[in-house]
Amino acid sequence: MRRERQRLESACVFCGSSDEADADFLRAAGVLGKALADAGIKLVYGGGGVGLMGAVARGAHNAGGDVLGIIPTFLVGKERALETVEHIIVDNMHERKMLMFQRSDSFVILPGGIGTLEEVVELLSWRRLDLHAKPVVFYNPRGFWEPLFRLFQHTVDEKLTPPDFMQAWVSVDTVDGIVPALLGQGREPYPSEAAVGRRG
Repeated sequence: MRRERQRLESACVFCGSSDEADADFLRAAGVLGKALADAGIKLVYGGGGVGLMGAVARGAHNAGGDVLGIIPTFLVGKERALETVEHIIVDNMHERKMLMFQRSDSFVILPGGIGTLEEVVELLSWRRLDLHAKPVVFYNPRGFWEPLFRLFQHTVDEKLTPPDFMQAWVSVDTVDGIVPALLGQGREPYPSEAAVGRRG
């Protein structure tokens, strides 16, 4: 029996927290925040006011969108938690990631560094293990994520990852394509999502 798609109500955005990021990336993050607000999609993000993270939150908030920041205590000062939006303060990074996952119907990956990579790999690993079927969209300006995609393909070529893993996400080159890509995937109910909390 075909399962009906659910409406996307929230999107978690993983992205860089450096204020020294490319100005085009920072602008794109702000545009995404507004686009999410305009689409009625709640932004769930890492809670900081710096880098792309702060830009996407301000873009959503300034456009009247709902925003939820989730940040561990030790990063409140370092990442300059954005006080104008709702926050949940947690004890550690593991709790932060789990809560971000639980509060989100979908995921957007913007350019970022090692922290973003760590979040992405865990998210896609859970997808690989059939622990969720939530949409994942990479924003890939100037081929930013191509080296990662090639590494993923390399693991497939070496028969360490199944070929269908390469269908676990959608990549778009323009920030205007992110929300349509999310909505185009929709979200199917997935019976094993709760297992992430047990096995993640």
